[in-house]
Amino acid sequence: MFLSLFQWNASAAVAFLLGLVIGITVHEASHATSAYFLGDDTAYRDGRVTLNPASHLDLLGSMMLLLAGFGWGRPTPVVPSKLRGGVFGPVAVALAGPVSNLLIVAVCAALYLLPPFRDQDGYLFILVVMVAFTNALLFVFNLIPIPPLDGSKVIFPFLPRALDGFVDFMNQYGPMILLGIILISFVTKLPVLSILLAPVRPLLTLLGLPVVL
Repeated sequence: MFLSLFQWNASAAVAFLLGLVIGITVHEASHATSAYFLGDDTAYRDGRVTLNPASHLDLLGSMMLLLAGFGWGRPTPVVPSKLRGGVFGPVAVALAGPVSNLLIVAVCAALYLLPPFRDQDGYLFILVVMVAFTNALLFVFNLIPIPPLDGSKVIFPFLPRALDGFVDFMNQYGPMILLGIILISFVTKLPVLSILLAPVRPLLTLLGLPVVL
């Protein structure tokens, strides 16, 4: 996707990467900040309560961003037992990341109302649209209920005890299942990941933003 995007429009590709860097940085910083305010200073002591991208970007994940337009940041360390709020503490910390990406999309939607950002021949248009698109992707992707994604940390605590075996299975094998879904989607072209990310386009449309990809 990234290479084809770069060939189609280099400015859009740069804006796409910038949107991912902004989104990953704000996402992880939001996890760290919410954990700190809820009583867990683990991420704070690790220097993660910051908007410095260098504190949140992972080396391999950053290389994948450059090569494939798909990557990840350093997981934010959280100790659930230190958090206030019982079961809702870890859930709030997990939600903070995706919600921060949604807020970035909302900010882009507000900027898009201004004339300089609506000129389709200008870079500001490309910038606001691509940053919104990448953060909508991060919002939806991270809410997929497969570990280690945030969606599992939001949903699993509220599942009935009868599903404890399923939760244990997903916590153990979820990362491999997620990797399998990504590889299948990219290698075989089966639209598995596309189906999971289907809410991205309606979300952008709902907020009045154009969908360019």
